[in-house]
Amino acid sequence: MKNQFAEAWNKMVDKLGSWFDALVLSLPNIIIAIVVFIISLIAAKYISKGFRRVLERSNLQNSMKNLIAKIISVVVIVLGLFLVLGVLNLSKALNTILAGAGVAGLAVGLALQGALANTYSGIILSYIKNLKFGDWIESNSYEGEVVDINLRAVTIKQADNNLVLIPNKLVVDNPIKNYSTTSQSRVILSCGVGYESDLRAVKKLTMDTILHNFDEVENIKDIIFLWTEFGDSSINYQLRFWLNSTNALEVAKAKSESIMLIKEAYDSNNVNIPFPIRTLDVSNNVNDLLRENQSKVTP
Repeated sequence: MKNQFAEAWNKMVDKLGSWFDALVLSLPNIIIAIVVFIISLIAAKYISKGFRRVLERSNLQNSMKNLIAKIISVVVIVLGLFLVLGVLNLSKALNTILAGAGVAGLAVGLALQGALANTYSGIILSYIKNLKFGDWIESNSYEGEVVDINLRAVTIKQADNNLVLIPNKLVVDNPIKNYSTTSQSRVILSCGVGYESDLRAVKKLTMDTILHNFDEVENIKDIIFLWTEFGDSSINYQLRFWLNSTNALEVAKAKSESIMLIKEAYDSNNVNIPFPIRTLDVSNNVNDLLRENQSKVTP
């Protein structure tokens, strides 16, 4: 038993000795590999910053600039790792790592399918010139100012100052209405007046009210006034004029102001804005029944 133990001990010592000899022989390569890896880290940092400065001159979104800079940094570090493995004579290990990385990448891709879809959509949004910070957009039933576009979501600030994060995939797959692509927005207002009204006088009064109270409207021809229908209790019209703003909140304020101004003008000129009235026609039989019941109750 002692002999077997001694023999095993000697084999272990010999093995450790061979490993130590190999370590001593490989020590220069290990030192070189460490130096190469440190240099690759430093190079990745400065090369990434250099590309970031170059990209600042482009029209890309900030999220896209950051993504490209990070990709460049990762590529430099990966190249440094390949050099390290080559210096250490671990070419077989490199093949094993690449094979394992392929399998792991497939598994990760399947698990993060939704996240990767948002990332890819974020890259697409970064290239869209008609969607940028400060634009007032409407997408997926949400409306507001674009304050951020990253690789996960588009962040918009609504008129009530609340932030809404819309996943990039939903923004790409659904229509986007951008109010900021032009320098003006149209205010559209609908109303109605009574059937007894002088329609030509109402049209002139309404257009003059808008012309004299909005600086953007320089000429009466800038206003569109259209009678639209004979309604149940009024003759309805639609009023349109342009506003020098792409902000939906400013458009809403202008519409609110025009409603107040038109109401004041109509009140001053005895123009009636009717509201629905319901008339009940009570039959004679019902009236007779009510009189009969009233006579029974009265002493």
